[in-house]
Order: sequence, then structure tokens, then C-alpha cells
Amino acid sequence: MRVAVIGADGQLGSDIVSAFYRAGDAVIGLTHADIEVSDRKSVTMALQGSHLNAIVNTAAMHHVERCEQEPAKAYAVNAMGARNLALAANELGALLIHVSTDYVFDGRKCTPYTETDIPLPLNVYGNTKLAGEHFIRSLAGKHQVVRTSGLYGKQPCRAKGGLNFVERMLELARQKGRVRVVNDELVTPTFTAELAEQIVGLSRSDCNGVFHATAEGGCSWFEFALEIFSITGTRVDLEIASPGEFPAKVPRPKYSVLENLALKDLGLNHFQSWQEGLRRYLEIPERTRHGTPATTTPANPVRLYADQC
Repeated sequence: MRVAVIGADGQLGSDIVSAFYRAGDAVIGLTHADIEVSDRKSVTMALQGSHLNAIVNTAAMHHVERCEQEPAKAYAVNAMGARNLALAANELGALLIHVSTDYVFDGRKCTPYTETDIPLPLNVYGNTKLAGEHFIRSLAGKHQVVRTSGLYGKQPCRAKGGLNFVERMLELARQKGRVRVVNDELVTPTFTAELAEQIVGLSRSDCNGVFHATAEGGCSWFEFALEIFSITGTRVDLEIASPGEFPAKVPRPKYSVLENLALKDLGLNHFQSWQEGLRRYLEIPERTRHGTPATTTPANPVRLYADQC
């Protein structure tokens, strides 16, 4: 199969490139320098003549606060960008695999969200990502919309310029010896390498639609930090942050756990528990586990959101 990966140098995109390559596919990696998804002409120029079987889109404007400040730009990238790719995929006869988010939900359900639950985003980011889903589902002849949650991987998230949650916790423990983390927001931490492998597996099917794709189970950010320190044997004073200690600038779902119901119904779910994914990530040698660290370390205590992983 011949596959183009948009956002190939990103935290998830880099693992998707590697996963398709290991599966024996011909992979074209496209970065922001190669394609601007919000520009229809740029999309056409970057993809035309490439004889693609599949396009995987990981590109997005996903800094939640910046989306709130620049809603038109967020819509151009997250919604119109998805529309541009849907039209291009149709012209090429290619499958479009589009990465979406748990932030399409409001987090009030408090039990794992399935693909049949009605989305109700709380912020501009979630609304623009949901609009992108609608464009793809209505326009793309062959499509797979993949919603995920709480990503972390060995490649830094370039849009946010920092360490992922795991590395941030370990760094704070080394520097401060004391870490305070919120316990009132529940997610499913998902290792990007495992999500990439799931996307490769899904691409082999002829199924259209929306798919939730996260590690199994869920936890609070505090419980995630506790597991990180337990597995690594890190000695640290870990405390639960007080309610309201870190007031959010933008509304965010308190509960973002997804259930991979569609994948399971099709016998395609490859995920293990989030704890197993974390152990697999931590088995990677530390010197190759993440890129250049952030130039500054945030003051302790700290609030870290799902979109920052």
C-alpha cells in the first residue's frame, strides 16, 4: 500500500510513519513545510500524482487556548482542512484516515463514551474538530475517523514545545522532589506507538465510519502520575491538588474515557491496558525516549491537560 502521512514529524505522525513502514508499505511523510491543509491548492499540489491508497491526517490546531483566541484559524485548519483532504482523497480514490479527539464530548456522561454517543463539545477546539468529522463523513467516499485521548510518545509534541506528561512528571520529580497533580479529570493515557499500530490494522479493513481508539481503561492525571513513579521507582512526594487550585482558562471535559466499541465489534481492537502501554513506553531507553526538552520547566504545582500530551 502507498500511504501519505500528514504531520509526519509530529508526536503521533512520526510513529504512524514508522508503523506503516514496518508493515511493508511505501510511506510519504508530509510536514507543514510540504502541505497546508487549510489551503485547498496546497493540498492538491502536495498530493496530486502520488497514486495513494491511503492518506492519514494528524495535522491539527490543537492548542486549546489558542483555538479559543483564534476561532477562525482553528476552523480553517481543523474543519476546512478536513474538508480539503476529503475532497482530495476522493479525487485520488484513496482512503482518508483522520485523527480526531475525545474533546468532541462534554465529559458529563461519567461512563466510557462509545461511537454512538452524541457529541457536545465545550470549546472551540472540540467544535472545530467535530466540524471536521462531519465534513469527512459527508464528503469522503472512503474514510475512517479515529478519536483518541491522552496521547504521549517519544517524539515531542511540536505544537506545544515541551515534554509529554510522563517526562514532565519525571523531570519535576528530579528537580523538585514534590509534585501536585489534579485528581478530578479522567482520561485514557494512550501511547502513540500503540495507536499507530492500531491505525495500520484499521487501514487494512474496508470499514468506513468513526472509531474510538485508546488504551483500555481510564484514570485521573494523579493516578497516571502515581503509576509513572511506581513503575520507574521514582522517590517523590506526590500530592493531590486541591479542587479549583488550577482554574481552567477554557472549559474542558472532566471525563474523557473512550470505549473502543466499534473496533471490538469488528474484532480489530489491538489495545492493552493503559498501564501496559506505559510500561512499554518506559522500556524505551531514556536517551531515545524523547527529543529536546523544553527550555523551561513550569513552576510546581502544575496542571497538565489531555491536549498537552
